[in-house]
Amino acid sequence: MANKLISEMGLPTSIANIFAARNITTAKEALSLTEFELMELLDVGMARVTSAVAHISEIVSPPTQTALSLMEQRVQNEYMAGHLPTRLKGLDEALGGGIPFGVLTELVGPPGIGKTQFCLKLSLLASLPASYGGLDGRVIYIDAESKFSSRRMIEIGSKSFPEIFHVEGMAKEMAGRILVLRPTSLSEFTESLQHIKISLLQNHVKLLVIDSMAALVTGEYDQGPTRQHSLGWHISFVKSVAEFSRIPIVVTNQVRSQSHDGTSQYSFQVESRGETVDDHTRFDSHLVAALGIHWAHAVTIRLVLEAKAGQRFLKVAKSPISPPLAFPFNITPSGISLLNDEGIEMKGPQISTIHYQGHEDIINFDSERLQ
Repeated sequence: MANKLISEMGLPTSIANIFAARNITTAKEALSLTEFELMELLDVGMARVTSAVAHISEIVSPPTQTALSLMEQRVQNEYMAGHLPTRLKGLDEALGGGIPFGVLTELVGPPGIGKTQFCLKLSLLASLPASYGGLDGRVIYIDAESKFSSRRMIEIGSKSFPEIFHVEGMAKEMAGRILVLRPTSLSEFTESLQHIKISLLQNHVKLLVIDSMAALVTGEYDQGPTRQHSLGWHISFVKSVAEFSRIPIVVTNQVRSQSHDGTSQYSFQVESRGETVDDHTRFDSHLVAALGIHWAHAVTIRLVLEAKAGQRFLKVAKSPISPPLAFPFNITPSGISLLNDEGIEMKGPQISTIHYQGHEDIINFDSERLQ
């Protein structure tokens, strides 16, 4: 608005011509001068200058809004944007309908806790026909850790939606709507991002899954400024894709152990070597989400999956519309299943703490430290 032309603002012709004659053509140029400077430069009286400045200011200034109008606008935007229902009643109610469109939703937790299971179910829900409550679209699934399982996805579908998947040829059709990409490095992922952005529109894509961002980032660079700069670019790009496409984007993230001396190690790296530590409990209070604070600020929804005392929990750790809640869950043949829909309200450190107690088969660490 600062560069709006004065000639297009409806000023009286006489004063507008004077502005033009003095080569003051935009609102920014006019409002950068004091009224006394304008009076001297335009060679007109103070009353005319004051009237012109007031008119220009009114045109270019954003209108004021009440708190009520902002709230109504936000509700309308959320309604227009829509949600992808997870079919987990308590979670959908907490999130206002499901995974929101147009923003980043993060699933964070240790390996084996159920993040990929959740992503497989969401992929099915996005590709389901609208008559069955789905989005009737395609899915792009970035499988950075090679954990995508077509067999498991079909099992989840047949157990969750038997009326669809028992129809001859339907399982093949549903699986054909999910495009799986397996970049082997962050550089390869970067090269494919522009193609993904175009594909979102051309192929009627209704969900983008990145499983996992941490696996793509870690190892490409050292943990210094170069890596942070690169991650910052990818954060901005993925967010722009979410806003541009207005579809749900779900990104999984791993955990890292924060040792007492400040060094850290990433769970998915040491897991692949099959090495273990006998005393798992010493890591429990030091598990945090990977990728750092800049990434944490970029995501709109953070769902934490953890295990404590032998029970898995799904926590709404960050949401603009929901209080912090924890839902106990199990993994069944049909995917993730909540044990109750009420949710347990969390306070203080419970919100950000990530546990894995009682599930020693889920995560292993060794003594290697990443610099």
